[in-house]
Amino acid sequence: MQATRLTLICHAATAAQKQARFADDESLLMDWQGSQLSLAGHYPKAARLVCGPEARARQTAALFGAQPCIEAALRDLDLGRWKGQAIGDLDSDQMNAWLTDSAAAPHGGETLGQLCRRVGDWIKSQERQPGHVLAVTHPFVIRAALLFVMQCPVSMFYRIDVEPLSRTELRFNAVWRLRLETHA
Repeated sequence: MQATRLTLICHAATAAQKQARFADDESLLMDWQGSQLSLAGHYPKAARLVCGPEARARQTAALFGAQPCIEAALRDLDLGRWKGQAIGDLDSDQMNAWLTDSAAAPHGGETLGQLCRRVGDWIKSQERQPGHVLAVTHPFVIRAALLFVMQCPVSMFYRIDVEPLSRTELRFNAVWRLRLETHA
């Protein structure tokens, strides 16, 4: 049986990230339509390209030169009332509750526990689809994917840093594995 290869690519940088604000479907800081930034040759044409529905994910996916399939399961964490808000302007008690309790949603959106279940369900669905999938998504989604694959508790969520345009390789052949690669 052919293995499943899942390459998770974090969207490129946004103004919200630079300004320490929560995302609110903003565009990328870079000229994502410029051909000099194309990443199309970095992966085989046989790979399926999917992305979250937000503008920053769709624009980053466009760097790969193919029309991506929008995958709702790859959408960013729903931060409810906190969308677009500066992190420093939020109530510290609410922020602390959110950072320490995976079932808390003081913003009125999705909990970290719900995000992790959604992403875990999507990854499990990929087990039955051999081949290579390029998935352009968000730091929170990639963190949730790593927790699922490594079977870590949600309490480890904030110990993972995901940089813009970073790549995370996951492979499935009877069991999920995190694959670290070198680029010589």
